[in-house]
Amino acid sequence: MKNDILLNILILSPLLSALFIFFINIFFVNTRQYIFTILALLGSGVSALLALYVSYYSYFYSKIFSSHFFTWLNVGEFSIELSFRADSLSSFMLLFVAPVSFLIHIYATGYMNKDKSYGRFFAYFNLFIFFMFILVLADNPIVMFIGWEGVGLTSYALVSFYFEDIKNTYAGNKAFILNRIGDFGFLSALMILFIEIGSGGFSFETIFVNLHQIDNQSVNLIAFLLFVGAMGKSAQIPLFVWLPDAMAGPTPVSALIHAATMVTAGVYMITRFAPLYNIAIDISLFISYIGALSALFAAIVASRQYDIKKILAYSTMSQLGFMFMALGVHAYSTALFHMFTHAFFKALLFMVAGAIIVSFSHKQDIRELRGIKYSAPLLFIMMGVGAITISAIPPFSAFFSKDAIMSSLYVSSHYELFAIAFVASLLTAYYMFRMLFVIFFTKSFQDGKQNAKSMIYPMLILTFLSLFSGFLNFPEIFLGDLNVSSWLNLADKKVLIEHSTEIILMFVNTVCIMAVIYFTYKRYAYTDKILQESEVSIVANKFYIDEIYDVVFVKPLQYLSIFINKTISYTMIDRSINIIAFSYAKAGRLFSYIENGNVRYYALYMAIGLMFGFVYLYVLLGTRL
Repeated sequence: MKNDILLNILILSPLLSALFIFFINIFFVNTRQYIFTILALLGSGVSALLALYVSYYSYFYSKIFSSHFFTWLNVGEFSIELSFRADSLSSFMLLFVAPVSFLIHIYATGYMNKDKSYGRFFAYFNLFIFFMFILVLADNPIVMFIGWEGVGLTSYALVSFYFEDIKNTYAGNKAFILNRIGDFGFLSALMILFIEIGSGGFSFETIFVNLHQIDNQSVNLIAFLLFVGAMGKSAQIPLFVWLPDAMAGPTPVSALIHAATMVTAGVYMITRFAPLYNIAIDISLFISYIGALSALFAAIVASRQYDIKKILAYSTMSQLGFMFMALGVHAYSTALFHMFTHAFFKALLFMVAGAIIVSFSHKQDIRELRGIKYSAPLLFIMMGVGAITISAIPPFSAFFSKDAIMSSLYVSSHYELFAIAFVASLLTAYYMFRMLFVIFFTKSFQDGKQNAKSMIYPMLILTFLSLFSGFLNFPEIFLGDLNVSSWLNLADKKVLIEHSTEIILMFVNTVCIMAVIYFTYKRYAYTDKILQESEVSIVANKFYIDEIYDVVFVKPLQYLSIFINKTISYTMIDRSINIIAFSYAKAGRLFSYIENGNVRYYALYMAIGLMFGFVYLYVLLGTRL
């Protein structure tokens, strides 16, 4: 099969699946559920298999797959092609985006079983994956922006899926609007890029070749605006407040958005523009500081949350902060490697959380879920693996990826970033094991329903991947050869660190994490400490960030909107138009006395007209004589 055909099938499979499901769901209302299941799994499954094929040939043979659909715009020497390219970076993204999405699809067939909107859900789900593939495989930033916007649109539909409850609609609106703020930055950056170097073409390759034509000030501005887009999509300070509210959607949506797709798009976009950020040094450092603050802030807030899904949501924000810290010190491969391991353990954690919610009467408060260890032993094991992995305990996968980030920060000589990352790492272990010990390590007992096998099998696969995916990029200190870094071959800043220093960092970090886990065990296991915590503290209320945003941004905009509506729109514009309209109405009523439909009046007007005509002619001819 030709490369372009293969890539076309990979991209279009979920789109065709979504369109078929939409059509059947609308015009054949009584369609059996299994029809939707087959179409959904076929669309995502074909893409997953082809993604593994592409990644295999990219890794072992450095093969590049490309596809050209058509020329979108052609003006003089400037053209925009609707084309796609699977280079090493895109192929690496496909390696986890497509398979994890497929596993979540399988899981969702059990989770959404007998839901009245089953078909609509999977139509949105497959459409979401389609746009994610466009984003990842785009050969130019314009096409990437199409995928970027499509992911935002479909995430809105998925977050507000249960729109009958107005709170879910508000959550979807919040996610959509905040992402539009970030998207404005992304789009503004593309406009400046076009002005500066657009005449020579607009593919990524052309842009990077012509970067030297842009002055430093413009480069920094472009880099900053691109990062504004990344802040919105990847939920970093200050555009993060949508992420916890996005938990309003079904749990498979949370797993898909948080694990391998939407929220990782910002990290991918920054990495794709790595040659630009290697020039914009100050903006890169700014990215690291925003990532550090986001990682620390989210970890602190997660340590006092009680909703199982919101704990994991803030965990996602924190882990993304680690990735941005690595990006800021130009450790691009390291950031992507942590994204890779994060895809597996975060999907696992969300799916286990969803399985718990389904089994135990849709409870999400960890205080109400205490005592489920013996009724759900498999979920306990899988949640334990996820908690250990995210806490970076060796030899689980996140140990290797997070240790690489810590080493990159240490070598960069920005020790304040290293210190913040270290504290955030300890807090990660604290809030994750707080959740684990509260739910599973209690003297009480709850009995729950058994989960469907379609939910269990994907979680077992992700448990295995959470354990061993870190070995793909085995570090040199353990006689590895950093396979991912060699495969991606990005413009990374070389990390030179003594093995003895790296061992000390690993040892200290691991010992401190184990100490935090022990402290958390003593505090929460088999105790009622969780019930004694205050819900009115500043941390429990997320530092009142939502309330501050409401006062500083939302309320003033509401008042401004009301002022514009009542004063400018109604008083000035509407009244002016109404005055003109009423004037014409009055003039019409005056003319109605003349144009009244009476023939005798019209005859009189004609006679008067003739009379004036004769008078005019008489005067005109008389003066000439």
